[in-house]
Amino acid sequence: MPLSAVFHTDSLQEQVAALGDAFAIAGEFLHCDTINSGHINMTFRATYRKADGTTDRYIFQRVNDAVFQCPRDVMHNVEKVTNHIRWKMLRVLKTPFRQTLNLYAARGGRKYLEIPGSGFWRCYNCIESTHTFDVAEHPRQAYEAARAFGAFQQLLCDMNPEDIHETIPFFHHTRRRFDRLEKAAAKNSHGRLDSCRRELEFILRREHYVDVLLNLQEQGELPVRIVHNDTKINNVMLDRETDKAVCVIDLDTVMPGSILYDFGDMVRTMTSPAAEDEEDLDKTFLRMSMFEAVVRGYLDAVRDFITPQEVSNLAFSGLLITLETGIRFLTDYLEGDVYFKTEKDLHNLHRARTQLKLVESMEEQMPEMEECIRRHVHAASR
Repeated sequence: MPLSAVFHTDSLQEQVAALGDAFAIAGEFLHCDTINSGHINMTFRATYRKADGTTDRYIFQRVNDAVFQCPRDVMHNVEKVTNHIRWKMLRVLKTPFRQTLNLYAARGGRKYLEIPGSGFWRCYNCIESTHTFDVAEHPRQAYEAARAFGAFQQLLCDMNPEDIHETIPFFHHTRRRFDRLEKAAAKNSHGRLDSCRRELEFILRREHYVDVLLNLQEQGELPVRIVHNDTKINNVMLDRETDKAVCVIDLDTVMPGSILYDFGDMVRTMTSPAAEDEEDLDKTFLRMSMFEAVVRGYLDAVRDFITPQEVSNLAFSGLLITLETGIRFLTDYLEGDVYFKTEKDLHNLHRARTQLKLVESMEEQMPEMEECIRRHVHAASR
């Protein structure tokens, strides 16, 4: 049966087994399970039994071509970045046993599979004996995750950003995000404006934030680098026993940009004790102990290439990217939940409210955040 025909059956197990055959996975397919973390892509983990009786697991993932409208560009970027990281570890750092994401070739040699009517699929190695967290439970986890993302940037700092495609144009263009929110509110296509006027007004009062980093970029004061662009703590695999960082994952948004947006998203996702969609806003606030762990971990990895201008905007970047994420969630809510996957009524509105409460907490603690960064930069320079 052609692969495209298999994907019109109702059996998930049959579909994933057919994917394994298309990627020439060795062994007998046993079963698969769905991985529900992440807002964008469809992901499955499949288990195979080898001839010697042991098992291996693989990750099959469909690229969301509604979000990534040029999935070939996404796969170009992922392949370039994973190849460079693997080369750097083997040839430069000489650490061949550290785990990294590896793409498997489909039959025919390409690192992805295009199934008519069912999109673009890829196959990764499964990083075993690891776990992820949606919320940092201890400062050492925040430290390890921040250090891992900083190390990821360091591994790519000698790559030419022009070799990487911009898969989502203007991804962190906060002005465009702000303007789109205003248009969505004015259009009110799903009749939801009355339920979020307070959140909208909160954002509108903070318009003066949205151009700060964009102006620095336009003036050439922030270097263009290859960055991850989705540095949530659950995009770092941590060793199950030690909580040491093992591997950075979810590379679809790797693009040219500023490291400040990566750092800002670390602050957003690693410093609050609340989940991203927590409805009890009293649980959402910036924990300084976690912020300090993020600063230490990140600076330990990037101190050899970060510039003074980048350092001076680290604290602000946390506030900005949290506001920008709140803008994105609120825009999607007003537009009818067309971008982020939702699991309940008002899901994107609850997500937006959580981000905006965290913005408020960061505004209150900004002097302490900036002092924390100065203290660690000074200590590192001695």
